[in-house]
Amino acid sequence: MSTKQNKSMDPESLGKVAVLMGGRSAEREVSLMSGTGVLAALQSKGVDAHAFDPAERALDDLRREGFARCFIALHGRLGEDGTVQGALELLGIPYTGPGVMASAVAMDKLMTKRIWLAEGLPTPAWRQVHSASETEAAFEALGSPMIVKPVREGSTLGLSKVTHADQCAAAYALAARQDPHVMCEQFVAGDEVTCPVLGTGAEAKALPVIRIVAPDGNYDYQNKYFTDDTKYLVPSGLPLAEETAIQALVLKAYLTLDCRGWARADVMIDAATRKPYLLEINTSPGMTSHSLVPMSARATGMSYEDLCVSVLAGATLDNPAPTQET
Repeated sequence: MSTKQNKSMDPESLGKVAVLMGGRSAEREVSLMSGTGVLAALQSKGVDAHAFDPAERALDDLRREGFARCFIALHGRLGEDGTVQGALELLGIPYTGPGVMASAVAMDKLMTKRIWLAEGLPTPAWRQVHSASETEAAFEALGSPMIVKPVREGSTLGLSKVTHADQCAAAYALAARQDPHVMCEQFVAGDEVTCPVLGTGAEAKALPVIRIVAPDGNYDYQNKYFTDDTKYLVPSGLPLAEETAIQALVLKAYLTLDCRGWARADVMIDAATRKPYLLEINTSPGMTSHSLVPMSARATGMSYEDLCVSVLAGATLDNPAPTQET
């Protein structure tokens, strides 16, 4: 590790840190769990870290109270979608994770897919829909099964798997309750995997792939966060060539969106062709006891606490203040 890296990992050099958690999105509960874990981890490493809930306090309190940087443990809209990132840019307070544009684009699954497709990256076929009847038309076009989900929501909130046309209306209504923008996506049957990336630019590296085996293949909100029935396999058990190809694909997807710091991409591997398809990318990954980035990092020998400090040390701004010449 270089001298510069050693200095950046020194707790005192990180200054007073706000762990942003909670917020006002539908994922508030998960965010509080992530933030609580991150806060305890940073404090255990000697970082001067404090909880900060944007749903309860004004963001300009961060500057008034002398916070030097923020660890964003917010999930979903008004936290992971570029809004908080933009506010922190205006305040001049470095923050973890991708910047304003990358965060905004990644939160919008349709925009993400359009960019990936333009760059030749594989992603399942989709349709944007505005009504139950359009959802039925999409079902005819995409086939069964089909996924219906909100465009700008995470944690599988509002998501349905449709196998019959008469399910389309209820699936559309469920998704539309979370977000007025709804999409349908062709279902890819096969292995479900996820792969985190840490770092920025040429230094960004994909971590080990995790294969997810959920009860009855249903990796929903409950099975993600509140049960121990889902199996997470790391090492993934995939052939080495497949895992390497997925890591390369995810890294390209990350860099294509101009992500930095960290993120985690979800991928489906077609059971028949073994071709991987990108589903989405999370720019403020979960850090709960069931979360996936810590699992993958642990497989490389990195503890949860060291992961938190490493991510925090990479906090930056899209538009940092010019360095003053002396």
